[in-house]
Amino acid sequence: MQELPELELYRALLAERFSGAAITALEFHEDLIDEDATELQQDVVGKSVWFVERRAELIVFHLDNGKRLIFRLSDEASIYVGSSNETLEREASIYIRFDDRFLALHGVTAADIELMSVKELESIMKSRGIDPLDKRLSLAKFMERYAKKRSSIKTALVDQSLLAGIGPVYSDEILFEAGLRPDRKTAELSHEEWESLYSALNHIVRDSISHGGVRELPLFAGDGISGLYRERLAVHELEGQTCKRCGGTIKKSSVAGRKCYSCPDCQK
Repeated sequence: MQELPELELYRALLAERFSGAAITALEFHEDLIDEDATELQQDVVGKSVWFVERRAELIVFHLDNGKRLIFRLSDEASIYVGSSNETLEREASIYIRFDDRFLALHGVTAADIELMSVKELESIMKSRGIDPLDKRLSLAKFMERYAKKRSSIKTALVDQSLLAGIGPVYSDEILFEAGLRPDRKTAELSHEEWESLYSALNHIVRDSISHGGVRELPLFAGDGISGLYRERLAVHELEGQTCKRCGGTIKKSSVAGRKCYSCPDCQK
């Protein structure tokens, strides 16, 4: 699963380029063509995209027939938005074409793109946690979601049923910003520490979005923004380097089988 900042950048780009545009072709790599792919082609070609939404890890095209064209992006997947006169260096798994523009999906399977009804999409969303960018996520609601959790705070932050879109990269950065060890138990946190964690969540997510996230693959020709947040990472995958805050040494550890990066000197 890709994390929220990257997915939100994709959503914004796709909304800018394709809102109101009609799908003129849906092309699958020959290895992916089957009856389901052929049926999907017939169902979406000629339909227009009213607007683009992100729901947890899903990118959602709202079509003018009331259906939702959704696609999922694994850690290995990537997207590229181009014009018809561009030639890509690597062949995409799926192309969604809009007259003189296209969306190329790399590293996806036929199962990663699907047409759904509103009811089907909402059924899926019942198992997803609240979005960190949801305006309804107050400090009180944030604390309430973890009230019965008895795990480490690292494990809790990446639990998609509680909070959608936070994974290994941003959980490390959030905990560093909040000054909390990844192995601290949620039940041990004081109200002030919950406040710090909530503030860190909001700051890290928004700061990453504004600086292009951590994935360095370009999303379009001339893209000079994607991946710039990697330069701002404080601890993730920086084992052995000097902590920017206190001058200590960043360590790698494991919490409940998950790799963690933190500064033992300033994360208590």
